[in-house]
Amino acid sequence: MLTAGFGNPVLSAQSTFRAILDAMARPGSVQPIGEAVEAPGPMSAGAAALALTLCDHDAPVWLDDGLRQHEAVSEWLRFHCGCPIASSKAEAAFAFISDPDALPSFDEFNLGTVDYPDRSTTVVMQVASFDVGPTLALAGPGIKARTAFRASPLPADMPERLAVNRRLFPRGVDLILVTANTVAALPRSIRLMERMECT
Repeated sequence: MLTAGFGNPVLSAQSTFRAILDAMARPGSVQPIGEAVEAPGPMSAGAAALALTLCDHDAPVWLDDGLRQHEAVSEWLRFHCGCPIASSKAEAAFAFISDPDALPSFDEFNLGTVDYPDRSTTVVMQVASFDVGPTLALAGPGIKARTAFRASPLPADMPERLAVNRRLFPRGVDLILVTANTVAALPRSIRLMERMECT
């Protein structure tokens, strides 16, 4: 049985879209997601809200193994979003990652072209918290001087991934991180200034 989508599709999609825009405009900031969605596990409520807001019949979606092995997730996305499920990462407009430790290399996704950088994949990765984890010092457009960002779990090589992704600019992927009720973004434009381990 399919779980429901947004209770108020128009208003909820608008408020969630504003949260995503704010997160992209101010990289590293954490924005609240208004309405909780009863998502099919292991997709989080926050990731489901982003899917309802961003995905449609023109946006192929790639799912990692943790999501793809649960047919209910694909069925829910097809029913509520109308989006095709991509068989390869490179053809995906959006990729949803339930296990950060198994995040594929960014170059497996569509990195866009110099002429059409907007055709790259947006990666949506579920995390548990924005309150713990190593502190990343970020700089770039939308950030005054620098800002500290934390999320957990993250791949151990996340700093290296972000550095390589930045060197590709204006190509590269945009990374959106989401908990059950908050969202943050690490777009391709950010620069990683330093990494500090927190105790």
